Amino acid sequence: MFTGVAIGEAARQSGVKVPTIRYYEQIGLLPAPPRSQGNRRHYEGSILRRLAFIRHARELGFGIGAIRDLLTLQDDPHQPCATADSIAKARLAEVEQRIRSLTALKAELELMVAGCSHGHVSECRVIEILADHGQCMHPHH
Repeated sequence: MFTGVAIGEAARQSGVKVPTIRYYEQIGLLPAPPRSQGNRRHYEGSILRRLAFIRHARELGFGIGAIRDLLTLQDDPHQPCATADSIAKARLAEVEQRIRSLTALKAELELMVAGCSHGHVSECRVIEILADHGQCMHPHH
């Protein structure tokens, strides 16, 4: 007799869709759960907590490789946390770069919209700028 919950309930409790749970098992982020005689998966609390960890890390934008590394660290809690710090710092740097890029994009779009005379397309600044990237204020957005 198995304890734990079936995959549908694991999905409901964790907020992770069933196909995603299967995918995480396939790529090794989750261990293969025990199965009943009817070949149904059964998920214990430790796997549900691991699923919640993965879901939260994905919400924060961590990639699968980083999550795999973080899970490895979590599985051996006596290690120093320098690696975890390094992974988080790298993600922070990515977010900061994305913010800079989005800020430049916002400024460019504001210029396009401000330059629009609401006349005809033949005089439309939005169309002009989109047609000629050389007119953009920021060449890398």
